[in-house]
Amino acid sequence: MKKRFVLWTAVLFPIYAFLVYLYLFHMAGTGVPAAYQGTAADPSTFMTAKELELSQEFSRYKDFLFFIGIPLEALIYLSVLVFGLSPIFKRFGEGVSRFSIIKIPIYVLLLSAFTWILTFPIDYAERKLSVTYGISTQSFSSWMQDLLLSFWIGTLIMIILITVLYSLMKRFTKRWWLYAWVLLIPFFVFMMYIQPVVIDPLYNDFSRLNDPVLEEKILNLADEADIPAERVYQVNMSEETNAMNAYVNGIGSNLRIVLWDTTLNNLKDKEVLFIMAHEIGHYVMDHLYLNLAAVILSSLIGLYIAYRVLHVVIRKWGAGWGVKHVADISSLPALFIILSLLSFASSPAELAISRSAEKAADQYAIEMTEDPQAAVGSFQKLTVNGLSDVNPPALVKFFRYGHPTMMDRISMLEEYKEK
Repeated sequence: MKKRFVLWTAVLFPIYAFLVYLYLFHMAGTGVPAAYQGTAADPSTFMTAKELELSQEFSRYKDFLFFIGIPLEALIYLSVLVFGLSPIFKRFGEGVSRFSIIKIPIYVLLLSAFTWILTFPIDYAERKLSVTYGISTQSFSSWMQDLLLSFWIGTLIMIILITVLYSLMKRFTKRWWLYAWVLLIPFFVFMMYIQPVVIDPLYNDFSRLNDPVLEEKILNLADEADIPAERVYQVNMSEETNAMNAYVNGIGSNLRIVLWDTTLNNLKDKEVLFIMAHEIGHYVMDHLYLNLAAVILSSLIGLYIAYRVLHVVIRKWGAGWGVKHVADISSLPALFIILSLLSFASSPAELAISRSAEKAADQYAIEMTEDPQAAVGSFQKLTVNGLSDVNPPALVKFFRYGHPTMMDRISMLEEYKEK
């Protein structure tokens, strides 16, 4: 099994990478459709020739790294199973303690660290790419600090979830997926509640918007939309990136309206107001709660399918991997592979729904602000600032884009201007 795994990986992965390269760099079209040429959606009307060239290069390299990374994590988990590392991780945890509350966290930590190390080259390549093309301004030490912080936060959360999950597996062999889903619901709500005030501040400094006039205008928009906000926050992102962003997140008393300082530095007030109206539109149309409901529903479906498939996988290959049964913590890499495949399979539908929600928020924002010129200007500056591809290849849009393309968004605004 080991030799076959190495052979097939050594043959198929380079072929896959080469096909991705051919598609992105030689087969996918990069031109602007005739219907958009010369319009505000045509990047040649608001980008220099050099910016156009850089945006094409940056987008293609970034997309290449994304598609290369898709099968990598699954291959790592499969290698842990095939080469017998999973039982070794388990025995190490058992050597420390025979209690599940100790040995399972040790296993999760070892698996997470092993995966983190092997995926680090992709993370570093993405960082290097962003620095080379002037998107990231973050120092290597600061970037490493954030990366390690993400690792420990993610691992801690994973330890809690996996410890509970495998305890349920042992106690309820046929209904663990259902009980796990029931417990996930309050967890999702809790994470959504604490994200703005506990997790986000670990990475960046948040402060009250230092422009009281602009803050008042934004709060007036929020008040018009019945958003219970008393202040607008700005976050210091200019030390890390040149990209721009704004968002409304959190629920209840922890709801926050947030602007990156890069957005404030690069956009005019009217353009900022359009961006904020877009984010307010998500709140007004309950996209935050609909997204939460979608996550809850998809987790139910995913856990049930994983329950069915995991039993089949362990029954067929478990003995060769040294995995005794489904509730054995050594089966975790197999569970992760199944969940990764389910996530990949469902991502096009999820992204399509997201694009629809983003389009609705754009429409809400333009109707709220009634300033299409500022709206177009904000999207054009976002494109230039982030070296975005206004017309990405079809597969990139299908598997990556949770927003409509900039070409679609700007052309929608142009239609509004005509009306």
